[in-house]
Amino acid sequence: MSRIVRFHEVGGPDVLRLEEVETPPPGPGEVRLAVKALGLNRAEAAFRSGRYLEQPVLPSRLGYEAAGIVQDVGEGVSGFAPGDVVSVVPPVGLGKYGMYGEVATVPAQFVVKHPPSLSFVDAAATWMQYVTAYGALIEIAAVTKGDAVLITAASSSVGLAAIQIANLVGAIPIAATRTSAKRDALLAAGAAHVVATAEEDLAARVRAITGGTGARVVFDPIGGPGVEVLAHATAREGIIFQYGALSPDPTPFPRVALGNAIAMRGYIYSEITTDPRRLEAAKRFIVDGLASGALHPIVAKTFPLEAIADAHRYLESNQQVGKIVVTV
Repeated sequence: MSRIVRFHEVGGPDVLRLEEVETPPPGPGEVRLAVKALGLNRAEAAFRSGRYLEQPVLPSRLGYEAAGIVQDVGEGVSGFAPGDVVSVVPPVGLGKYGMYGEVATVPAQFVVKHPPSLSFVDAAATWMQYVTAYGALIEIAAVTKGDAVLITAASSSVGLAAIQIANLVGAIPIAATRTSAKRDALLAAGAAHVVATAEEDLAARVRAITGGTGARVVFDPIGGPGVEVLAHATAREGIIFQYGALSPDPTPFPRVALGNAIAMRGYIYSEITTDPRRLEAAKRFIVDGLASGALHPIVAKTFPLEAIADAHRYLESNQQVGKIVVTV
């Protein structure tokens, strides 16, 4: 028996329960690990509350990413053995595997031996953010030296990962955040410029920063009517990535995007994780970046597993700069 977080109904953070559950051994192609830390993601709050793309089958487990020690491996698994220190690239299916708990079982292709310099907390804060940002900026947009990259919701873990990846390849990360309260933290995290969208004209500021051309790439998880402003901040023949839909309002295709040949592209991290070739390329890029120190997870706050509901409340408060991690 292991302590596992489950929920029996959709709702707020209080629906999360820490329960004693029988955990079966790993099946063929799977790895079971003793979880030492797990990272929180906004998608998990949406899944818990019934607002995600997929609906939970109740009672449901929860959680995308974790770090820990291999306990056992299933038939056909090579390259991993009990005692190995590993972390988990988020597999597809929020409730299918579930990282929230003392034990997690996942397919071996999503398990990584991360650089030994990483703590369990940092390793648990790694894969969702960096794979998401890598896929859009490097794999698809091929961001390179001198490119201006506008990053909205920049204080989120994915936003901070995008800032670091842009810096790694010599691009110019422009962080957008609602107010100036997080300006200093974003500059310290590597943003070349910070725009407070409730206090400044975003499009005018981005065009001033870029000498009038606009950002070649926009990386946005919000959508909604705000894409009109983002399109005015985008360079001719640039690309706007929509990797989320935090706005409850419809997302239009802006008229200026038509006139300036701007592409708008829906994007989710599973484009990378469901393609073995692209996943291996992402792992190499991220592991190399972690080993060199160019990529370094920023952790906002940690909570013990027993305070999982409090961790979710903090996740939904939007106070954090960086990743929220739960320790086991």
